[in-house]
Amino acid sequence: MDKNKFAVELFDHFAQQYQDQYMDVSLYHDSFDLFCDFLPPGSEVLEIACGPGNITRYLLHNRPDLRLLATDLSPNMLDLARRHGPTADFQLLDCRHISKIGRTFHGLMGGFCLPYLSKEEAGKLIEDAATLLRPDGVLYLSTMEGSYERSGWQGPSSGGPRKLFLYYHEADQLVTSLQNHGFTLVDLRRKEYRNTKGEAVVDLILIARRS
Repeated sequence: MDKNKFAVELFDHFAQQYQDQYMDVSLYHDSFDLFCDFLPPGSEVLEIACGPGNITRYLLHNRPDLRLLATDLSPNMLDLARRHGPTADFQLLDCRHISKIGRTFHGLMGGFCLPYLSKEEAGKLIEDAATLLRPDGVLYLSTMEGSYERSGWQGPSSGGPRKLFLYYHEADQLVTSLQNHGFTLVDLRRKEYRNTKGEAVVDLILIARRS
């Protein structure tokens, strides 16, 4: 079963609803600001799994000097993101294939791409990030934190037959992978809240610099 195919179909179908629900990223502003603090003026930044452009918009509003390439695997998500980041460049791209980009960056923003990647794919993403980032480049990753065994098929909060496979990741696993690929962890923080179903959620945020 192609989990990636199901993800594209779901995000294309629910792109507008996703935008309506998740455009407010104020809970994470402090971590975005820290990421930006490590970027010199005029930095080239790659954003993966940009969705409807919620993080794109915040980055460009606060750092209009950034040269941002935003990518996503959903055409409909990219259409929405273009409206929120008119000065950015956009590319249809699966974050599992960022090694194909063929250029380097000062920063890589990966806001909540990890819930759609297996443990092995997350490790490969970190390995690819080490190749794409320039020396002292900064990497931002966030995910739902939890036991990997909790991973499984989930549907949208609005209901319906469409589902996608969501992965949970653990801090120790990700920190070890970062260190193994030449990154130094500069910040680890958690955000706790309740989702639309009233369930407790812990979001894990990691910021690391390439050695």
